[in-house]
Amino acid sequence: MTHTTTDQPDRRAGGAVVPVLAFAGIVVAVMQTLLVPVIKDLPQLLDTAPSNATWVLTSTLLSGAVATPIMGRLGDLYGKRRMLILSLAVMVVGALVSALTSQLLTMIVGRTLQGFAMGAIPLGIGLMRDMLPREKLGSAMALMSSSIGVGGGLALPAAALVAQHTNWHALFYGAAGLGVLSIVLTLLVVPESPMRAEGSFDLLGAIGLSTGLVLLLLPITKGSDWGWSSGTTLGLFAASLVVLVLWGLYELRVQAPLVDLRTTARREVLLTNLASIMVGVSFYVVSLVLPQLLQLPKATGYGLGQSMVVAGLCVAPLGLTMMFTAPVYARLSARYGPKTTLIIGMLIIAIGYGGGLGLMDAAWQTIVTSVVLGAGIGLAYSSLPALIVGAVPASETGAANGLNTLMRSIGTSVSSAAIGMVLANTANNVGGVEIPTMHGFHVSFLIATGAVAVGLLLAIFLPKAGRPAQHTQLRATSEEDAVLERAEELLRGFRGRVLDASGAPVARAKVTLIDRRGRQAGATLSEADGSYALAVPAEGAYVLAAKASGHGPLASSATHSGEERAVELDLSLPGETVSA
Repeated sequence: MTHTTTDQPDRRAGGAVVPVLAFAGIVVAVMQTLLVPVIKDLPQLLDTAPSNATWVLTSTLLSGAVATPIMGRLGDLYGKRRMLILSLAVMVVGALVSALTSQLLTMIVGRTLQGFAMGAIPLGIGLMRDMLPREKLGSAMALMSSSIGVGGGLALPAAALVAQHTNWHALFYGAAGLGVLSIVLTLLVVPESPMRAEGSFDLLGAIGLSTGLVLLLLPITKGSDWGWSSGTTLGLFAASLVVLVLWGLYELRVQAPLVDLRTTARREVLLTNLASIMVGVSFYVVSLVLPQLLQLPKATGYGLGQSMVVAGLCVAPLGLTMMFTAPVYARLSARYGPKTTLIIGMLIIAIGYGGGLGLMDAAWQTIVTSVVLGAGIGLAYSSLPALIVGAVPASETGAANGLNTLMRSIGTSVSSAAIGMVLANTANNVGGVEIPTMHGFHVSFLIATGAVAVGLLLAIFLPKAGRPAQHTQLRATSEEDAVLERAEELLRGFRGRVLDASGAPVARAKVTLIDRRGRQAGATLSEADGSYALAVPAEGAYVLAAKASGHGPLASSATHSGEERAVELDLSLPGETVSA
């Protein structure tokens, strides 16, 4: 697969780009927890059985998981801003569909369309990567990544307030209004990214991945209702395994795959994605446990007897702390790197859940737990896109971050299923009503602690640094530092001019650096005078491939010794060759 990229971000982006993109991320994340305050009332509101009502939440989860990697790839191919606006527009349509119905099937259709918008998170991260100067990129991506938790956390008290005092359909009208506002702001403020990946959209790969994900997530989310040993659950798990294996074999063969599995298999990408699943598990546990604990009546002996709104306000610091953690992450990452920041975040999450086991006796204690967990999850979430961006080419950031966001969604799905099963199996039946027990809450927190321990182990084994050019991009703390570090990198690389057969300079020629394993190690476009410069990740043998419109392609071998100087290499493109 070839790419049209440049190593330099587009500096045209204004100062409002980051808050506008983060707002878009918060808006789409609201869809995940929008109905949590009324979840127990959904069977009555939709005049259906409780098992059917759960599809109102499951449908959003499934569509979000399917749409995330697909929209990321479409953004790489056709424009991330364009796909971001499309995602938000589909969400608005879905919100209006849900607002106008009380029929189960129509509601599920609307909720499915709302989940489609989850692709906005990786698209926003990709736009930031493409446009922002280096010294702003770390904190910006941290805020965008954390918007998943921020939106989910802030939606709880807001949705509870609306649901308690107005008709529950007002939740969807509000979501549609937020979506329209986000679209308008994006159109006015956010420019389109100049980055494009060449090739076509892998439709068969998209169908295969979508089918495999649905077959995998359905039994995860519905296993408690169907029975984990039932033929339906086990059959769907087996079918998902077969489909995903076949899909993977196909993706390895196709020229322009939906997901570059060779890149995904790199140690830093693979371990980051696995750690993302564990962070997703830990995030969703607190969102499921604390609201229930707060709203249980005091007559149970352990419930805190709070109203729906108060319960939402007690959990809201989770999202607020995640939002305010972004600038803290930027400082920590600039000094120690995203790997260390991820480890710190995991440790704080472990402290939050460990301490939370003994902080369930009063509402103020749940606030303390929410703040600690918000800080840890915020640091962890903020580190993940930085690690991914530092390990993949610029033109693949949309698809790569889409896959990473998918891993978090799988984590929340597993968490939802596991915690739901734990709370159901440990509940007391009082007058025909299942009441969660303190034992169930404790086991849930222990599950989260175990997930964090696994994630911490994965983070420890991450490589210390990614490719130098992108590592610098995340660590620079000022514009001057970024310029100096970039200059130092280019002293340790290749530079020269791209010329045509007559010796005239060729502008905007694509120059790609390929390492000895056949992987892209860098890419750029030649300047108006034909000049180009590419940093090298390490000493060794490379191939420089150049091409431009009207000229034939050129591949030239070169070796860099690792010295503090650039290797001069002019690339002369032949005339265009025409097949007979």
